[in-house]
Amino acid sequence: MTNKTGGQAFPGADHTDWVGGMTLRDYFACQSLIHMNFDGNRGSECVAENAYLIADAMIKERSK
Repeated sequence: MTNKTGGQAFPGADHTDWVGGMTLRDYFACQSLIHMNFDGNRGSECVAENAYLIADAMIKERSK
């Protein structure tokens, strides 16, 4: 597992890394969007940045 991405979100059945696909960081960012309130005043770049800030915090917390 890499510290920055958390590794693959859905590794193969034999738990080996595979090329391509979603990282755990991407998965966490996507899941955080579900709980964000979109008020129309924030641009999509701001929303995406916040989603990845949350994902980074979750990966950091997992490493403790």
